[in-house]
Amino acid sequence: MTASTTRRTTAAKSRIAAVGALAVAGTLLLTACGDQTEGAKKKDSGASAGAKAPLFDQLPKAIQDKGVVKVGSDIAYPPVEFKDKSGKTVGIDPDLADALGKQLGVKFEFENGTFDTLLTGLRSKRYDIAMSAMTDTKDRQNGVDGDTGKKVGEGVDFIDYFTAGVSIYTKKGDDKGITTWSDLCGKKMVVQRGTVSHDLAKAESGKCTQAGKGKITLEAFDNDLEAQTRLRGGGADAGSSDFPVAAYAVKTSGGGNDFQLVGEQVEAAPYGIAVAKNNPLTKALQSALDAIIKNGEYDKVIAKWGVADGAVKEAKLNGGS
Repeated sequence: MTASTTRRTTAAKSRIAAVGALAVAGTLLLTACGDQTEGAKKKDSGASAGAKAPLFDQLPKAIQDKGVVKVGSDIAYPPVEFKDKSGKTVGIDPDLADALGKQLGVKFEFENGTFDTLLTGLRSKRYDIAMSAMTDTKDRQNGVDGDTGKKVGEGVDFIDYFTAGVSIYTKKGDDKGITTWSDLCGKKMVVQRGTVSHDLAKAESGKCTQAGKGKITLEAFDNDLEAQTRLRGGGADAGSSDFPVAAYAVKTSGGGNDFQLVGEQVEAAPYGIAVAKNNPLTKALQSALDAIIKNGEYDKVIAKWGVADGAVKEAKLNGGS
């Protein structure tokens, strides 16, 4: 029965009710204080655990307080980053991020986005970093559109962590006579939008036109898996992506029966972790990458995914051209 439905007929009863109410309120207050104290203890305990990491002190205070680095990534680019059968984000980049997190005392949380919007997300502070097999180029460092040459943003800094070239692949047993980029003249090609493969294909198409051989018909997709699906279904003559990705597709798609690599890798260049200009997080990440290279954790990740040929020996800053 509540106070609103019970009429008190004497002052004594009112005082008793008041005392009882105060007692209950006091108990609730003490319980709430206890909960807050426990919560604070847990928070402090988590912060203390992070603070014990070797390079925690190098992090910006905002990252220390959050305990999290938000990572913008196109999570459809196996084996660099992709979802496994359980929906977990796995691959070269997530494994390296876990190793970096142990040095820095924070977690790296991957958020999915289309590749050509990752730097925009970085500029808007949706992400702290972009880590997505992104090639370190001067245009990206300077915030310049590679097609128009116009300034489109402040640019970013890159911590280089891997080296990869670009490869062409075709349907298995049907290479259409393609062994080099010049063989693509007059043919149809699929790529992921905004990638180095896309840039190379557009440049090669211009050369084809100048030579009177017929342009390359290009179809660009939001992610590489969509491009592979198009090629697999006979909608194109060839596809192109970074060598580790193309090699992984050749090995795994259709049990190894869908695709084949043709020709040699070209345009070998570094992958970089992108960070906004003048962000102290850059130095912390560079130190952490150097640390896992020296302690062997980096080599373990690279070997796990079978891409040892692309390993780097040091964490360079803005090494792309």
